[in-house]
Amino acid sequence: MDSDAWEIIHIPEKPSLSPDHQPTVKVYASLIKPRFANTIVRHLCKIAPLEDLRHVKRVKKKILPDCGETQLTVILCLAPEHNDHLSDMPPDVQRLVDPYELSPFITEVCKYAAVSKEEWEEQSKIWPTSFHPPTYNIDGIGGFSEEETQSICKFMRVVIDMAVSGHKPLVNAAVIVDPSVRRIIASETDQVYASSAPRDMTSAETRPFEETGEICLNDTLEKQNGSLSTVSCLNPWQWSLQPHDTENCSQWHPLRHASMVAIESSSARDRNLFPNPSKIFDQDHVPPSNTDSPAKKQKTSSQSPDVQSDSREETLRDPSLERPYLCTGYDIFLLLEPCTMCAMALVHQRIKRIFYAFPNTTAGGLGSVHRLQGEKSLNHHYAVFRVLLPDDALRQMTTV
Repeated sequence: MDSDAWEIIHIPEKPSLSPDHQPTVKVYASLIKPRFANTIVRHLCKIAPLEDLRHVKRVKKKILPDCGETQLTVILCLAPEHNDHLSDMPPDVQRLVDPYELSPFITEVCKYAAVSKEEWEEQSKIWPTSFHPPTYNIDGIGGFSEEETQSICKFMRVVIDMAVSGHKPLVNAAVIVDPSVRRIIASETDQVYASSAPRDMTSAETRPFEETGEICLNDTLEKQNGSLSTVSCLNPWQWSLQPHDTENCSQWHPLRHASMVAIESSSARDRNLFPNPSKIFDQDHVPPSNTDSPAKKQKTSSQSPDVQSDSREETLRDPSLERPYLCTGYDIFLLLEPCTMCAMALVHQRIKRIFYAFPNTTAGGLGSVHRLQGEKSLNHHYAVFRVLLPDDALRQMTTV
């Protein structure tokens, strides 16, 4: 499969702002003599700390082209937004003017920290700022290798095939993957309506992807002709407008979105493969001293993508091994951006990365409407990526 036509975009914790629409705040600033720089900055940090502008550098350095001398400009303090009078400076700051020969003026600096390198470069044209890329160690934020891209594209093709295969109209689909062995852990579609029958895990869904072969989408997509009105995450309340078959009510539920059903299937799989519930294996909290434990050996050996399916399943059924802790370290692939309910459920499940193909402009929880990945109050954060499909897939999807 040619991955050149696919593009994987990281969805940051905060929305990027165009260079022409950078929110700014007013500050008092002044040119200073280099010999006074350290003393002035020490004073200002005590009397006028920039608590809400930690991303802004206090001193701007410029080399004058004519003489090659260094020109320093320092931020004295915040300025009133609707008042340009220099007399409004705090008294403590005003007392620095005469001793250090300051000439205060009002300028602007960027109000928020940059969320990308490109945004940081534009901010620095106004006033120097700092840029700190995400510090959590999640593969893909800095880009993907060709092998990783190929794997992501293949799993996204599985998602598309599930979403359009046997479903009229289109439904959302979710595939949970263990990226260390590129194995599908669970794969499900929406089960909000009675027509969306529950899916059983097949042997192909528990094998490494390389063993399942290519998924042919062309015929499937071209035959579809429906709408997005019944996609659960796009229209969370649409189920209430549908006639309900009371005899088959067990087959539908308003909360059975694709992500939720996939989480349920992943949990059922763990209960089946790991019969000892007292042993839980959390990949994020492996004790350093247990390097010879069965759990550690299992994790080390699982790094090879060539592990055979049968031996893997037999190993997992060993009652002496620990059950994985929820979905820690797993990826999930979705056709459409999850709603806030599903996005929060994925936080609770400790999902590592989320990939989706299409934004959810009505109820999206990961970029379109809300951004749960940037909610600082949560105790877990995942990385979010949008997978842009190639033109031929987009043209085919528009016929669905």
